[in-house]
Amino acid sequence: MNMDLQLASFIAAGILAVVGLYGVFFVDNVLKKIIALSALGNGVNLTLIAIGYKVGGIVPIKMPNMEFTLFATKTVYPLPQALVLTNIVIEASMLAIMLALSIVFYKKYKTLKSSIILKED
Repeated sequence: MNMDLQLASFIAAGILAVVGLYGVFFVDNVLKKIIALSALGNGVNLTLIAIGYKVGGIVPIKMPNMEFTLFATKTVYPLPQALVLTNIVIEASMLAIMLALSIVFYKKYKTLKSSIILKED
């Protein structure tokens, strides 16, 4: 059985998204929630890359001697690539902030259980 690469990417992205959503909603540890959010973001990135995939595609840079019709039919879509690069930078910044907040939570509450942190006095 030969599975298409794009289909396999969509399946893997779906699995990452489901695992990420499960971790965000049903896990009590703050660090595990941060990891789950990262998995969810990676699932979104993989979905965008799979959308831009084209079988036999080439880099979307037109070379001087390349015919325009060949360029137009063979190039992959550059917009998902740009969106993923932007999303990676944003996710790295958010990950740093979330980890810094988890350190603050641990210093204040001496635990990383979200049920204890969110409990009102």
